[in-house]
Formats: sequence, C-alpha cells, structure tokens
Amino acid sequence: MGHSQELSKFKRGTVISCHLCDKSIHELSLLLNITRSPVSGIVQKWKQLGTTATQPQSGRPHKMAKRGQHMLKCTGLDLAP
Repeated sequence: MGHSQELSKFKRGTVISCHLCDKSIHELSLLLNITRSPVSGIVQKWKQLGTTATQPQSGRPHKMAKRGQHMLKCTGLDLAP
C-alpha cells in the first residue's frame, strides 16, 4: 500500500466478511469509504494466501525516517552522497 497508512485488522476483516456476502469491489469501496485499489488487494491476498495479515518485507530499513532526512536538508546538513 505505498506511502499511505495501513488498514487495521478490523477493516481488513470487514472487507473479507462483506466480500463473502457477495458484495462487489465497488460496493465494498463505497460502503467502507476505502478506495478500490486496497479493497481489491485485500480480497486478492485473501484468495491467494488465505490471510489478510501483512507479509514480512525484504530489505533493510532506513536509519532515518523521511521526516528526519527532510529536516537535515532544510538545515543544510544533507548526508546523501
């Protein structure tokens, strides 16, 4: 889900329970006030893996968050090579 906030377990469960009641992706999107892309991603993941839990991600996390990097750039102490 990119840079947006991750959906709670409750909302993901709600998406699946509404999907099991034969609601379309569009109907789910309107009903839960979530865009269609995350709704279809949740349903697709549930169909393939049988779970809506987030999977472990590969790669090493950044030492500093984007906000901290931005603050350093604003003060003139840019650490990027």
